[in-house]
Amino acid sequence: MDRCVVLVDAGYLLGAAASLLAGEPARSRISVDHTALVQGLRERAEAETGHPLLRIYWFDGAPDRVPQPEHRRLRVMPRVTVRLGALTRADGRWAQKGVDAAMHTELTELARNRACSDIVLVTGDGDLLPGLMSAKEHGVAVHLWAVQAADGDYNQSEDLVAEADERRVLDRSWIIQAVRARESGGICPPPGPEIAAILAAPLPENAEAAPVAADSPGDTGVAGTAPPPDRPRELPAPAVEGAESTPATGRAENGGKGVPTPKDLAGLARGALVPNGQSNAAHHPGSMTPAPKAMLRWSSDRGWVDRDAAQPELQDQAALPTLSQLTTAEQRWADREEDITAVSGDPFEVGQVFARRWTERLATPKQLRQLAADYPRIPHRIDGELLRYAARFGLLAHKDDQIDERDRYAIRAGFWREVDLRTAAEQEDGDG
Repeated sequence: MDRCVVLVDAGYLLGAAASLLAGEPARSRISVDHTALVQGLRERAEAETGHPLLRIYWFDGAPDRVPQPEHRRLRVMPRVTVRLGALTRADGRWAQKGVDAAMHTELTELARNRACSDIVLVTGDGDLLPGLMSAKEHGVAVHLWAVQAADGDYNQSEDLVAEADERRVLDRSWIIQAVRARESGGICPPPGPEIAAILAAPLPENAEAAPVAADSPGDTGVAGTAPPPDRPRELPAPAVEGAESTPATGRAENGGKGVPTPKDLAGLARGALVPNGQSNAAHHPGSMTPAPKAMLRWSSDRGWVDRDAAQPELQDQAALPTLSQLTTAEQRWADREEDITAVSGDPFEVGQVFARRWTERLATPKQLRQLAADYPRIPHRIDGELLRYAARFGLLAHKDDQIDERDRYAIRAGFWREVDLRTAAEQEDGDG
């Protein structure tokens, strides 16, 4: 069969690309345009083999084999099939399990069934040598592609290189068409000026001196566990409209007074004074200016809203229905189909999709206005359901088994953005 197939070891391809562009193999150091990468692989494979593409197989590891956002984007692309192995942690390092075996099986089955005439392997692992030799015995031409090594040396098994029928190198100029090195060294971007100003502001006299001990029930989401008592909980910084969010990881920015609580930050954002471009420890009297009006993305953390005892929180929860209460069996099936085929799993997009479904199924616009008026707080039941929905996409499985705060901010930011759009649309319809 005169067709070509591409088998991609994502761990090798992206790890080697990160080494080449960022100086270390951590995939968090690069950003990838998967659409451009897949298109580049397809065009190059067809040009070098002279045959049309049958399929690209993308092999990668994932915690508990749960597809991550990048896998969900890839598996709905034309001619792309994603195969996932397990991603496990041992001795402080992450390792893929089952990826090599899956590639070996696919390689030998394609050759044995004569599904193609040429196979392109993007890998460096010598464990695939038996599968490569078996494919050659079945009359398949094997093309081995390498990513240009950062030190100019081989980053592939020499035995694999020796057995391949053809060998090509994906050089830097080809890689940068779809891969870019991130500017910051860490996963989370630095805080924006508004966040830094709020965190640098002095705390009220009655502010708590220690971080919040644990999330409220609605904020635990899927993890459902508070940090161990012997490890202080890091309090995340608030997200700001137009700026990316990042957790607050220390006390130095707050003059040694401890990380502000959500209630402290709320009070500061409503008109407290902050230093003019200086840290709290170094500011001088008379250099204070009103704090910027930060649009905080806190939702169900306790202490944010002071409630009258006569109006308990349960009353607020009962006033607004959850998405599951608004969804019929037919809609539930359609939602799941959309999740599988159309939703990439980006945290911001996940929040938008959830909010779109919720707002479209509300009985009256009054309920939407009721939620919008309580911004930025999301009722506990709805917030918990939102986080559970996000868990389907693997967003809340963090490396240290804690909820990823950055993803949580993005999920809620997407939720509020969609609510804002729906609220504006309702107001325009009312004015019309």
